[in-house]
Amino acid sequence: MKKCNCIFRSIFLTLFLLAACLYAASQPITSDKIDILVERTMETFDVPGIAVAVIKDDEVIHSKGYGVRSLKTKQKVDSNTLFGIASISKAFTTAALGMLVDEKKLDWNDRVIDFIPEFRLYDPYVTSEFTIADLLTHRSGMGLGAGDLMIWPGRNDFKINDIIHNLRYLKPVSSFRTKYDYDNLLYIVAGEVVARVSGMSWDDFIEKRIMLPLGMTGSAASYSRLNDKSNVIDPHAPVNGKVKVIDRNFNEVANAAAGIYSNITDISKWIIMQMNKGRYGEGLNKQLFSEAVHRTMWSPHTIIPVRESPEFKTHFSAYGLGWRLNDIMGYKQVGHTGGLGGIVTQVTLIPELKLGIIVFTNQQSGAAFRAISTTILDSYFGITGADRVKQYSEAGKKDFEDAKKITDEIWKSVEAKKSELVTMDKTIYTGTYTDSWFGDVTISDKNGKLWFDSKRSPDLSGEMFYFRGNTFIVKWNDRSMDADAYVMFCLDGTGKASGMTMKAISPLTDFSYDFHDLDFTR
Repeated sequence: MKKCNCIFRSIFLTLFLLAACLYAASQPITSDKIDILVERTMETFDVPGIAVAVIKDDEVIHSKGYGVRSLKTKQKVDSNTLFGIASISKAFTTAALGMLVDEKKLDWNDRVIDFIPEFRLYDPYVTSEFTIADLLTHRSGMGLGAGDLMIWPGRNDFKINDIIHNLRYLKPVSSFRTKYDYDNLLYIVAGEVVARVSGMSWDDFIEKRIMLPLGMTGSAASYSRLNDKSNVIDPHAPVNGKVKVIDRNFNEVANAAAGIYSNITDISKWIIMQMNKGRYGEGLNKQLFSEAVHRTMWSPHTIIPVRESPEFKTHFSAYGLGWRLNDIMGYKQVGHTGGLGGIVTQVTLIPELKLGIIVFTNQQSGAAFRAISTTILDSYFGITGADRVKQYSEAGKKDFEDAKKITDEIWKSVEAKKSELVTMDKTIYTGTYTDSWFGDVTISDKNGKLWFDSKRSPDLSGEMFYFRGNTFIVKWNDRSMDADAYVMFCLDGTGKASGMTMKAISPLTDFSYDFHDLDFTR
């Protein structure tokens, strides 16, 4: 009998010590350590300002701004500083549609053409079968970022009717509903569905039906709609190797995809509501949307290829409706990132732990928010010994060096052939070229230099340099874009250019510069 008691005591002691070790290993990061982490991150990745919030069990346990809103003003970031949340806006669009589903005004499987009769995609069959859910799940068959040059760079004249009309010219790269390729344009269409079904603009719906009830008093559906712009960040990006303030460059026709401005205080309220399946208010006595709608938004709709991660034990990845989904350490992870020129953002949720992490930055280094979010997650999962700041910094440096080798070789070749452009018959290439969805581009001779100018997107303007054969390089005037491109001419039987195609030079060029989708005819 005594021997059994000893065995039980031994087992109990072993379990107790094991539990104690696990508890010690998974001690959540403290606010003081988050402060140190963020300061180190800002220095490592040259980010002027960051805001971080951590939500646990419906309580905001950390909410703080770091650094400055702008290198020009040097004003401090705080928890109420407004950032463009970019593609995190997509979840607001799906929430708006979900509310209309609850009101029986539409169904996820309703056809888009029943609400927008002029909606057309390249394939008539796909057009006739395309549903509301298809707008939200990146499975249209169009390529990554297809047509984004209609919204980016933002100083262009494309309107919602142009975008809806021009979708029909974007050729698919895969079969309908077979492959994940992230898009923005179809979220713009989704915003138009909200407007046509609800009778109010997408912007009004988001502000009146979502932000107002949740008490998101500082936020707005777009920058232009902010009542108070006294505490807003400036976007920053490396320009010729030095981080500088850049223009706030966004076409607000794309608000439903990426337009919302908010702060970590307001987004914390949004996250708490999400982790409570649509419930909010004192005692969670109010419901923004039903649990059924919430379940649909957080269910996998499109499979995303994923490398298995031994470290985080990640085995699947998928896209829901406005949310990316995967598993991490045996838990479901829900989140999204966002990126605009000079601004990148991230929200990360572990619903079973009632844990939410928000990181907003005013410099376009995605590695910065990843280092912060992942370090905080590590502390909750008991992962020790990983230096995420160092890890992502080294990976980023390698990617940059690899890309620089490519671009340096190209510019070296351009420099070697500089004299050939002087004697070249430039009339072979000069003229106006038209793409079915992007419109006109003029190639002109300006004082002996070839020049590229887009009619509808004036930021896409720059000098052209001879590369080889009938291929040139266009170097954009706006050096913050980091998206120089090949321009490849085709010649007709007379030896004159009859058309041209384009392709980004650097492998690090953002996918929204979808030059490869353009096909110009002279």
